[in-house]
Amino acid sequence: MTQASEVLQRLYATIVSRKGTPPDQSYTASLFAGGPTLICEKVMEEAGEAVVEGLKGDGPALTRESADVLYHLMVLWAEHGVTPEDVYGELQKREGVSGHVEKASRDK
Repeated sequence: MTQASEVLQRLYATIVSRKGTPPDQSYTASLFAGGPTLICEKVMEEAGEAVVEGLKGDGPALTRESADVLYHLMVLWAEHGVTPEDVYGELQKREGVSGHVEKASRDK
């Protein structure tokens, strides 16, 4: 496992550990308490902020916003029982396959 994937694994474990924690004691717990709608809204908000920074060409700001996107996306994964391994496995299946070919092969 690479250092980057270890960081993501630790973050995911921390996120999962916050399920059931009182919302006033943890930002992550407050997201879980808000349910999928709140979590999805936060993913969209953070993704939008990352896009803005990408358009500006501000690398450091894009880095910060990307971290926010990954964190909120991982909260969404945890909400639905998706693990980093699930996502890594999907990426591995797509490795070496043209994006056009992969997209065309998806169930409609």
